[in-house]
Amino acid sequence: MHMSGSTVTRRALLMLLAAALALLAIIVMSGWLADSTRQYSGSLSRMTALRVAAGTLLSQLQDAEIGQRGYLLTEDRRYLKPYEAADAAVESTIARLRELADGNADELRIVDRLAVLAAGKREELAETIALMKAGRRDESLAIVRTGRGMSLMDDARRSLADLITPADAQLDTQLGALTRQARISGWVANLGGLFILLVVGGAVWIALSYTRALMQAQRAIQSLNDSLEQRVSDRTMELQRANDEIQRFAYIVSHDLRAPLVNVMGFTSELEAGLASVTADLDRRPAEGDDPMAAEARRAVAEDMPEAIGFIRTSTTKMDRLINAILALSRQGSRTLSPEPVSMQALLENAVGSFRHRAGELRCAIDIAGPLPSLVSDRLALEQVFGNLLDNAIKYLDPARPGRIAIRGRAEEDRLTFEVADNGRGIAPQDHERIFELFRRSGVQDRPGEGIGLAYVRTLVRRLQGDVTVDSVPGQGSVFRISLPRILTLASEKPAHDA
Repeated sequence: MHMSGSTVTRRALLMLLAAALALLAIIVMSGWLADSTRQYSGSLSRMTALRVAAGTLLSQLQDAEIGQRGYLLTEDRRYLKPYEAADAAVESTIARLRELADGNADELRIVDRLAVLAAGKREELAETIALMKAGRRDESLAIVRTGRGMSLMDDARRSLADLITPADAQLDTQLGALTRQARISGWVANLGGLFILLVVGGAVWIALSYTRALMQAQRAIQSLNDSLEQRVSDRTMELQRANDEIQRFAYIVSHDLRAPLVNVMGFTSELEAGLASVTADLDRRPAEGDDPMAAEARRAVAEDMPEAIGFIRTSTTKMDRLINAILALSRQGSRTLSPEPVSMQALLENAVGSFRHRAGELRCAIDIAGPLPSLVSDRLALEQVFGNLLDNAIKYLDPARPGRIAIRGRAEEDRLTFEVADNGRGIAPQDHERIFELFRRSGVQDRPGEGIGLAYVRTLVRRLQGDVTVDSVPGQGSVFRISLPRILTLASEKPAHDA
């Protein structure tokens, strides 16, 4: 069947438009999945913190009770040390529980009940210890034998169960919702990939109608297509088996999205190879004797098809960068953290050293206001966090003045705060939160990047049980502030309880 060059061009452009729409739909779905995963991580973090605080409260009450009993039995004041330490920490733990339950009326009622029970228990412990100190041992033991303290502890345990059980139910609900999202995303990825394959196949079929040389390219593409279909099938099976692995959810979806993209790239390469063969063949033939259809074919090969292939290349390159960004973010969620003692002074000196040459070329000075406090955390995550912040600070320097970057740190009770301050071009107030979102950037887009760096930083910091914020004034500079616990405690670790 013969087709004019204008028909070929029109059909090719329609197919390219359809492929672009399919890629856009896949990108939107990927963003939705990433946002769902972020919301789940925030909820899981709150529930985990609530569980840890509840267990800490119970442990503190038990420690206080053990110290009281030891003192009553031995009259040795050394036993009062764990009692005094636990008694002093109960109020802050209850305050932490109340903070985590803020906004949930049922949880706040339970926390209030726990506060009353804890106050009653502490009062009972303090009364017995005071009697013992006054030499009234029998009266002190008589209070213990009433069982009032045991009853208060039992009530506290039941209240803690009332706090944790609804949280578990909420987690089950979220897991069910995410499982449904996994099924939807699987269908979208498969249907989108199939649609793109059909579009590319149609474009190849049109090209083959003009030259026998492209028939060889079609056979090579078909062979590649068979191999890719098998790989897509294998990856689809892996996706179905991994639906329950929530931490790897975004990684698997992004991985499967790469399969149709690779297919598009493969077809594009074959089209380019075939087009080169056709162009070479046409160049060997004299153009003087061309009929109108041959002239149209020559124009399509020289102008229309290279433009169409360039459009495909641009779209697939953008899609590849976006998928790589999603993969980088999701891989971090699946990595197991390894807390270890970390000297922040040494870590940041090494990080700054890797940027010295680049900073020197841009007339930028980097200073560390040491000594910096040390902590127990995941070394690799810290290196990635501060590496990203330093890279951003250098990237967005103001060329109108010499650059200055300062790194500071201070200890605040059981948490540490680190700051990376620069005198760069700054960030508008309305973008202070927006820059931490995936694929979002601020200001003039005159620097390379995909909008993943600060989203990656926030994900890492939150996994380290910390928080990151920014203060910035356009034209003056920015201060990125990171708060981290002095000692990172993994969510899987349970506080020890005495019998």
